Amino acid sequence: MSDEKWSQRDYHHPAAGWGAARSVLGLIAGEGEWVDGTRAIFRMNHENGGFDCPGCAWPDDLKGLKLDICENGIKHVTWEMTRKRVDRDFFARHTVTELRHWSAFELEDQGRLTEPMVYDPDTDRYEPISWQDAFDLVGAHLRALESPHEAAFYTSGRLGNEASFLYQLMAREYGTNNLPDCSNMCHEASGRALKASIGTGKGTADLKDWEAAEAIFVMGVNAASNAPRMLTALAEAHQRGTRIVHVNPLVEAAATRTIVPHDFVEMGLMRPTRTSNLNLQIRPGGDMALMRGIAKVLLEKAERDPRALDPEFVERHTTGFEEYRALCAATSWEQLERQSGLDRERIIDAAQIYSLSDRTLISWCLGITQHEHGVDTVREIVNVLLLRGNLGREGAGPSPVRGHSNVQGNRTCGIDHRPTPEFLDGVAEACGIDPPREPGLDTVGTVRAMNEGAVKVFVGMGGNFAKAAPDTPYTAAGLRKCDLTVHVSTKLNHSHLEHGRAALILPCLGRTEKDHQRAGLQSSSVEDSMSMVHLSVGMKRPASPHLLSEPAIIAGIARATLPDSATPWEHYVEDYDRIRDTMAQALTGFEDFNRRVRLPLGFRLVQPARELVFLTPSGRAEFSLAELPDVVPAEDDVLVLQTMRSHDQWNTTVYSNDDRYRGVRNLRTLVFMNARDMRDRGIAEGDPVDIESTSRDGSRRRLRRYRALAYDVPRGSAAGYMPEMNVLVGSADYSTQSDQPLMKNLLVRVVLSTDTEEEANHGERIEGARAR
Repeated sequence: MSDEKWSQRDYHHPAAGWGAARSVLGLIAGEGEWVDGTRAIFRMNHENGGFDCPGCAWPDDLKGLKLDICENGIKHVTWEMTRKRVDRDFFARHTVTELRHWSAFELEDQGRLTEPMVYDPDTDRYEPISWQDAFDLVGAHLRALESPHEAAFYTSGRLGNEASFLYQLMAREYGTNNLPDCSNMCHEASGRALKASIGTGKGTADLKDWEAAEAIFVMGVNAASNAPRMLTALAEAHQRGTRIVHVNPLVEAAATRTIVPHDFVEMGLMRPTRTSNLNLQIRPGGDMALMRGIAKVLLEKAERDPRALDPEFVERHTTGFEEYRALCAATSWEQLERQSGLDRERIIDAAQIYSLSDRTLISWCLGITQHEHGVDTVREIVNVLLLRGNLGREGAGPSPVRGHSNVQGNRTCGIDHRPTPEFLDGVAEACGIDPPREPGLDTVGTVRAMNEGAVKVFVGMGGNFAKAAPDTPYTAAGLRKCDLTVHVSTKLNHSHLEHGRAALILPCLGRTEKDHQRAGLQSSSVEDSMSMVHLSVGMKRPASPHLLSEPAIIAGIARATLPDSATPWEHYVEDYDRIRDTMAQALTGFEDFNRRVRLPLGFRLVQPARELVFLTPSGRAEFSLAELPDVVPAEDDVLVLQTMRSHDQWNTTVYSNDDRYRGVRNLRTLVFMNARDMRDRGIAEGDPVDIESTSRDGSRRRLRRYRALAYDVPRGSAAGYMPEMNVLVGSADYSTQSDQPLMKNLLVRVVLSTDTEEEANHGERIEGARAR
């Protein structure tokens, strides 16, 4: 995994196609999973006993495709089904101090965790512990805290609905709403914006709407890597004549052409399908200005032709329109061009596509939300949809792309540090508990609280918190200050190595594995990014006989922590239908859960705004009246850097140092820059550079000896990979609108490095330094 023989070349091939097929076959061969890997291809994302892909949250195909799969999904399950094992002998051979120096790839490549492990500070090693002793250790620490708020219960997006419900029930019966989750770092802005604009925190569009849309806008999304099955929807839409607009600082492979792997004719003929009609290479953070520009064009056009808007919809279903019209009129074209990074003609081109469509859908991802003004930008997207009545009709609506398999279901089922009174009332009545009412800590707040000693026990259900969270050294320091850290995981990662004074690794079943409980083989449910809830059933024998399911682990911790609890924890784990029966009583929309979830493709949760019922203070959809932010750096030598995944990566899981769609081989410690920006700084292709950010609190952070690569990004911008670049995001660098870390809005300086090779490729926080 070194970068000694790295290379880069332009990538001009269609997304997916034979490149994806070769990549998948290479990983299956490398893991030696020819039988189970092939079986998984035909069992993933299928009803009647199939398992849900543990990767992205794109909905299952409505037509019942036999190969509703993608390259990243197959990589994800093959990586999980590996024959390699991390057992007690492995930990006996390696100290934690030694393992800290391993790369993320090297740690996960060791294979599946096999039994519970506890940290021994005398030997600096993890050693075996029984499940009951592990549960007792957690319970003893939690019962000893002075306040329940001294504990935080984190989850990543892969946790099933039933486990999510039990997890939040345990935390709230214990007495806290400290339930940070990965959504705090990804789509918090979407939820808050949609709630304010239309009264629901989710998108209203579903897959049928994608099939009926006349125009689709895809904003801040690299579909080929983040939601690869979206490529099928885009290809089919283009073939139907749907106009597709991609908005992103980088023109990604998914925004040009694709060959869908399950389309055997196109694969055989190597005949790609276009996936766009217009690509707008926007300035990072300039999306709100683009949307305001589209609105300005529509409003000016409506003065000559009222059909440019939907005046009946606006009159009957919205409020704030006249004020918004005045705001658009007062926004100059000079301001729109400067803030968007697009000239007026390009904005008009996009507005023309929008104005000629009677059914338009707008989709977005983290390129929109991970900015200071992410909430305002999402609300501006809704403003544009409202102008032409693109809500509550087929083929239209807002459609955020959730990046992880069940992150939306986690939030629906209660993983929320700011629960609504209605949600808490439902849990209280159905479960017989008195849940706390005050808001808890989110991800940013949890990191701060650990460092300040206010959170002393951290429990993580999945994920890699130490690397996924911002300000990596600060997050690691916070974990090390805890009295106890507990990580429920399938594979080894750096979060296990940045441990508290006491630490546990609790290995769990993977999504692909059979979950047998007393009542027989169990299923779990997940919610996709378009509110469809369906079942998932594992297909493979567990990697170890000592693995427990996530519900069983949660119940074990709960019983040890709350010995007098009236909640029937063991009863729930025996049969997950019992959990679902309680959820049906507690959660709005889950009525008759056990029957409905077993229907073909499951069921869709009701979205009031889709029916033009707006749960806002006014009872109408509300136009946002936010002023445009200034997203252009004040200093000429500053670049706006966005962090992102490589193609051969899923969240913090790195499969290799390659990034096929950006033409990079064997290199992750890089920064993509505009060629003119490189020349201005005296930087040549491949030169080692230092990247320095200045946080809002005045402290500075630096990455040393990264390779500078010329890439087609707008002037004044740059890009590189997370989690390596998370060190540049200070603990104070979060949106005041959403509390999300500013992963796509980092102000950095890039200079030629003067360090030696021995000092290469690591990040640091320069303590006490002030802004220049």
